[in-house]
Amino acid sequence: MSVDAIGLPAELLKAVKACGYKNLTPIQQKSIPEIRKGSDIIASAQTGTGKTAAFSLPLLELLLSLNQGQNDLQKNTKLKALILTPTRELARQVYENVKNYSQFTNIKSAVVYGGGAMPSQTKILQQGVDVLVATPGRLLEHLALNHVNLAQVKYLVLDEADRMLDMGFMTDIEKILLSIKHKYQTVLFSATFSEKVKLLANKFLKTPKTIEISKQNSTSGKVKQQVYWVSEARKRELLSELIGVNNWQQVLVFAGTKESANVLAKELKLDGIKAALCHGDKSQGARNKALDDFREGKVRVLVATDVAARGLDIEDLPYVVNFHLPFLAEDYVHRIGRTGRAGKNGTAVSLVSPKDVKFLENIEALIERKFERIVLPGYEFDAQQEPLVKKNNNQNSNNEELNNKNRYQRTLAKNQLLAKKAASNEKPKKTKVKVKSKPKNKVAKANKKRKK
Repeated sequence: MSVDAIGLPAELLKAVKACGYKNLTPIQQKSIPEIRKGSDIIASAQTGTGKTAAFSLPLLELLLSLNQGQNDLQKNTKLKALILTPTRELARQVYENVKNYSQFTNIKSAVVYGGGAMPSQTKILQQGVDVLVATPGRLLEHLALNHVNLAQVKYLVLDEADRMLDMGFMTDIEKILLSIKHKYQTVLFSATFSEKVKLLANKFLKTPKTIEISKQNSTSGKVKQQVYWVSEARKRELLSELIGVNNWQQVLVFAGTKESANVLAKELKLDGIKAALCHGDKSQGARNKALDDFREGKVRVLVATDVAARGLDIEDLPYVVNFHLPFLAEDYVHRIGRTGRAGKNGTAVSLVSPKDVKFLENIEALIERKFERIVLPGYEFDAQQEPLVKKNNNQNSNNEELNNKNRYQRTLAKNQLLAKKAASNEKPKKTKVKVKSKPKNKVAKANKKRKK
């Protein structure tokens, strides 16, 4: 269905076309009419299928009709639409979309999230906005300080609701909803449609319409999914080889923890692969810079934790790698959903060792698919001996390991050995040894005796 067919106001239609949209996605086709009717809805669709536009466009259309009957003073003092998201990355993405969709209107929008500067957020809120995108924790801070008033909110969107539940935001959401004093329409969107999400909907939504485009927890058919069977100790080596030999230029790599992400990024740099980091210990400024550098191609790899699994929208991202499989099988769906977005092709690679088998089985059960375990030549190993494998640093071991590697690995290992050898052969700087001399008065006396 063409975007012209749904009868958007001229200002919104102009903006949508400026964003490059031509046709509506299935989730947009089904959600927009229901939201226009004023129904509460609970909608589930694969990540990357246009959920943000599905709730933003009808919401902005409704706000335009409201603003027509209000003067400027009223518009600047009443917040009418609230969009809650689980992470700051997703909050920024949704805000940018809302801002783009409303660029030819008088609708004002803002975003607040933890890690952002509180004074600048406060100033924007006090000036008044129509649409606020927020993370629950930071919004509660602003509410406690009376920086924002939710009493007049007419539209509430819970985006990526399942993730908010996973992150423990249920209590925060309840506190926020108590601040809304009048009847409001609730729209709940989620990439997955779990039992937890259904319970949340039953608690906060009034006779909601259920919209489910694709099979629950399914992954996009546009994403090629591969599993490489590899020793835990050689995962980084295999990752460097896959990137180098295949000439991958834009790779999003998910690590299990912040610590492992730090180590992985450092080792990739030692292999000559430019990498940046995105995780919770990084400041918002550092995370934004890492994402911008990655988008612009200044770095080849972005190593991230699950903080980036939601809300990270990179146009035409070709590769996602699970260096560690996620603890929750549902997060696999979100991770690989960063590629193959909006009907485009993508590749998702998982590096799996024996200790990851349980996580892999959970993922296979969730998406109802069995993966072939690919073993790359040179990476064969005995899974029974995997826990006992240790690095042997003697020269014989290095030579034997070198002989078993393919051309790329041999070159890499050879360069590392040469670097170590060069470092060990560096001549130490000569240090001057200061010889202690006799005191002058004793030398003089000795000379006098010799003369006599």
